Amino acid sequence: MVTNFEDESRSQIQNWIRAGLVLINGEKKKNGYILELDDKIEIERPPKDKLNDLNIPEPLNLDIIYEDESLVVINKPAGLVVHPGVGNKTGTLVHGLLYHFNSLSSINGALRPGIVHRLDKDTSGAIIVAKTDFAHNHIARQFETREVKKVYTGLTWGSWKKKEGIIDNALARKRKDPTAYIVSKNGKPSVTKFKIEKEFRHLSLVSFYPKTGRTHQIRVHSSFLGYPIFGDEKYGGGIIKTKGFLPEFTKIYQKQLNLFKRHALHASAIEIKHPVKNKMMNFEASMPKELLNLIDSIKLLYE
Repeated sequence: MVTNFEDESRSQIQNWIRAGLVLINGEKKKNGYILELDDKIEIERPPKDKLNDLNIPEPLNLDIIYEDESLVVINKPAGLVVHPGVGNKTGTLVHGLLYHFNSLSSINGALRPGIVHRLDKDTSGAIIVAKTDFAHNHIARQFETREVKKVYTGLTWGSWKKKEGIIDNALARKRKDPTAYIVSKNGKPSVTKFKIEKEFRHLSLVSFYPKTGRTHQIRVHSSFLGYPIFGDEKYGGGIIKTKGFLPEFTKIYQKQLNLFKRHALHASAIEIKHPVKNKMMNFEASMPKELLNLIDSIKLLYE
C-alpha cells in the first residue's frame, strides 16, 4: 500500500487505518492485519490537515446509563454508527461523545476517542466508553482475556430444539460476500451460550451470552442453527422467513418487519472490573421502545 501512496508516510497511512478510513472487506482492521487473496481495500483519503475536521462535536441525545471519572456507559440506539469511517463522517456516537465529554481516551486514534469496543449499527444496547487511557487499556485487556461478561436479548425465528446450551462453531469471512461471516472449521474460535426465555408460535425470545467477541457472532450462530434473528436480512431473518405460514401470519410478520426496520438484537447488560475501583460492576441497558412494542405485538398474536 505504501508504494501506491508515495506522497504519504508510512505513519500517516497507519493513522488512516487507526482512524477507520481504510476498510478491508467493509471492516476496520488493525495495522498488523495480513492481506489475503481477494481482499477488497477501500481507502477514503482525507484532505491534508483535515483529519480532525471530521470529528466536530455534535449535540446528539445520549442515553447515559453510568458515568464517573474513568468511564461512561451508553445505551446506544439502533441505527447509530459507533465511530466515523468510510461513508460515516457525521452523526456517529463519537460525535456525540465529543460534545458531551471533555475527556476521552486517545488509545484508538483521532477518529475513535474513547471507543473500547463496538456494536453493530442496528444492534442497540450497552456500550462502554473510556475517559482515560488508563481505563481504556484496563478494560481492553479484559476484553482480550474474555473476562468481560455480556448478555444480549434477541427475538429469533423458530422454536429451538434445546432450551439452553452452547454454540461452539468457528467463524470465518464469507468469500462471496466479505462483509458477511459463516461457520467454518477454518475460522476463528467462537462460542455463544444461549437460553430460551419465552416461546411463541413461530418466534422465540432468547438470552445470548457470547464468550468470544467475533463480528456478527450471535447473528451467525443463531442463523446457523436455523433460528435467525428477526429482521436480520443479512443472515436470513428478514422478509424471506415470512413465507410458508398461513396467509394471516405472513401478512402480520411482514407488517412487523416493515415497522421495525432493524434486527431484533439488544445488548442488555455488560459486566467489567472497574479500572480504578477494582470491583466488578454490571451495567444494564433497558430495551428500546420499538423492540418492546415488537415483543408486545407478537405476544398479542397468541392471547
